[in-house]
Amino acid sequence: MLYWLHQYLDINLFGYITIRAGVAFFLALSFTLFLLPRFIAWAKKTSNVQPINSLAPQSHLIKEKTPTMGGIVFIFATILASLLTIKFSNVFAVGALLTIVLFSIIGFYDDFAKIKKAQNLAGFKARTKLMLQIFSALVVSFYLYSFSDFNTELYVPFIKTPVVDMGIISIAFWVLVMIATSNAVNLTDGLDGLATVPSITALASFSVIIYITGNVIISSYLLMPHFNVGEVAIVATALMGALTGFLWYNCHPAEVFMGDSGSLTIGAFLGYLSVISKSEILLLLIGSIFVIETLSVILQVGSFKLYKKRVFLMAPIHHHFEMKNWAENKIIVRFWIVSVLSNIIALIISLKIR
Repeated sequence: MLYWLHQYLDINLFGYITIRAGVAFFLALSFTLFLLPRFIAWAKKTSNVQPINSLAPQSHLIKEKTPTMGGIVFIFATILASLLTIKFSNVFAVGALLTIVLFSIIGFYDDFAKIKKAQNLAGFKARTKLMLQIFSALVVSFYLYSFSDFNTELYVPFIKTPVVDMGIISIAFWVLVMIATSNAVNLTDGLDGLATVPSITALASFSVIIYITGNVIISSYLLMPHFNVGEVAIVATALMGALTGFLWYNCHPAEVFMGDSGSLTIGAFLGYLSVISKSEILLLLIGSIFVIETLSVILQVGSFKLYKKRVFLMAPIHHHFEMKNWAENKIIVRFWIVSVLSNIIALIISLKIR
């Protein structure tokens, strides 16, 4: 709508991506702050609360009455704010919304089934959930490959030019990136606000990179690849605003959890952002917390299957620190610090060291 005002009513202010990104941030923030308290009240009244995994630390039992599926609120706020601010003719912005919608549907069904059956392990079977994620990622990847001027080259940090053109193999690579990131954020979402702030910092980094990638002058000056992806920064900042509003109620002690409808969607969207900004390798640093959490699970499972020994007291690694009697708030804040620092380093690498 704002771009329409610029185009047809000659309001030049709304032609700038930065202005519309700022408006999208505050719209999504406002929508979330308005809707979330009402959602929490409704969820408590209807007993739509979080089923606790029986294997989780005993300290988590006090959270069993906390409403979940809050992700549908900030995802709705993100989509609404984006629709009011983006340029609809931009294929990358449409792809961003497509990614959000597809993965939020998977997460919503999974959350809904868990709530209705009052079991943490209810919902999709692992194989079914993975197949749906693969299908959704394939839809988005084929969209990028077939309906835009997007190329299939792979860039790595420190190198100015692409290292290889992956061709059609890029589709499989993009699918892997989106699925891996989606599940990594899902694994991280185990403590109050633990996944929220690293998601905000990652979105902030990608917003900067994507804005520069979409600007022919700045990208040329910084020796970065150029694609017409700048509009996606608006969707990313909208999600940042929505997550900021969500954090108001999700910080420790949490009044609501995001559930799979939020975590799966955030992760897939971060994967999508890395793909369109040619930052798939840099995602390992931008999403460092998600990588650490995932590696801890892989190491734990691999070690136990091979040697019948555990590397950590419990995985993902945030549970390990809980078992070592670290206060939950201390774990959360320290993970936030690591996330902020790793994103600062990622931006330095991306923007200056080439």
